[in-house]
Parts: sequence; C-alpha cells; structure tokens
Amino acid sequence: MRRGMLVAVLLTLTGVQANAQAPTQAQAQEPKTEDEKTLYALGLSIGRSLKVFDLSPAEIEILKKGVTDSLTTAKPAVDLDTYGPKIQALAGARQGRAGQKFLENAAKEKGAVKLPSGVIFKELKAGAGASPKATDTVRVNYRGTLTDGTEFDSSYKRNEPAEFPLNAVIPCWTEGVQRLKVGGKAQLVCPSKTAYGEQGSPPTIPPGATLVFEVELLGIGAKPSDAPKK
Repeated sequence: MRRGMLVAVLLTLTGVQANAQAPTQAQAQEPKTEDEKTLYALGLSIGRSLKVFDLSPAEIEILKKGVTDSLTTAKPAVDLDTYGPKIQALAGARQGRAGQKFLENAAKEKGAVKLPSGVIFKELKAGAGASPKATDTVRVNYRGTLTDGTEFDSSYKRNEPAEFPLNAVIPCWTEGVQRLKVGGKAQLVCPSKTAYGEQGSPPTIPPGATLVFEVELLGIGAKPSDAPKK
C-alpha cells in the first residue's frame, strides 16, 4: 500500500479534519449533501483497503494517534523514514493471518471438506455427469472474490464461460474442480499458496490473499493432446 493511500485510510478512520476544533458530534453526522455522500463512499472504498491489516480496537487507536499527530504540531512518536518502509511487510503478514482465520471458519461450515493442499471444498449443487482429470480441458462459469466479498473476476458478468486445461490454472482449481461432476457447482476457498501466492496479482488480488471462488462445471472437453491439429 502506498504511503499516500495509507494516510487517506487513516483520515477516513478518524474523521479528523484540518480544523482540529470541529465538534465530535458533527463528525458523526450522516452524510446529507452530494459531496458528503461522495466522501462517505470514498471512505467505504478506502476502508476496504485497510481490512488487510486485520486491526484490533487498540491498534485502531494507535492509528488515530498517528493521524492526529501528523495533522498537528505534535512531535511524531516514531521516525516515518524508518517505519514507513515496514508498512508493506506488515500488510502482508496481517493478510496471511486474516486469511487463516477465514479458512478455519470456512472449514467448519456444514458440508465443507478440507483437501490435502488446504483448499476448502463445499458442494453447492450436485452434478450428474463425469468428473474431469487434471489433463482435461474444462468449461466453467465462475465468480471470484476476496474474503471481504470484493469481486475481482466473473465469467457470469462477461456472459461467457471460460475454457482451459485444468492443469494450466492455479493449483486450487486443478485440485478442486476435479471433485465436481458435470452440472455441479462448488465453493472453493483457496489458501494463498494454492492461488497467487505472496506476489498476488496486482491490482485486483493483494499479495498473500486467500480467495473464494464459486465454480460451475458446464462440460469436459478433449484433452489438449487429443485436440484436432489445424
């Protein structure tokens, strides 16, 4: 996360304005004007970015102090040049922690199965056809989200199913989709190591992100090696 974005996030958290004497009650008012509603929407958007830090109430108070000190003449409690570069590393560590909590909760849901890789498989609709092998080409509809529900990809929105060799996608899919039968649908909760890992897939998928997919198996095509040659 860029330093400028972090500052914006903290401003959203605290409601601190340039006029430090603004009444607390005024800060808590519901947005009424178009500008206020737009600023509120900005706050919602920035707030989602902050979820990666998985903050406790006590840590939010520390953030508030940092923002207040930056907007007043107070002497900073730490050197920004020293600790600023550590922000990204903290975000990565907290992303992993939050993802692990999400995986643990997902594994407790009724019907959920934890696969050998750590992927959580939950059947949403039973299929009646065959199951694919890793070397098969499959045709699917899917929707991908972050753990906070933010959608980053959807074949449904494109109104165009995806087709690909099952061994050419992220490991979570290679393992999970093989458990589906044609016509079936499942939720896959993918640990970072079975998805895009520590590098993520900027700008939509943060580093170390746990991902959630709903995948519907529409059909199984020919193996890539058996496809007709042009």
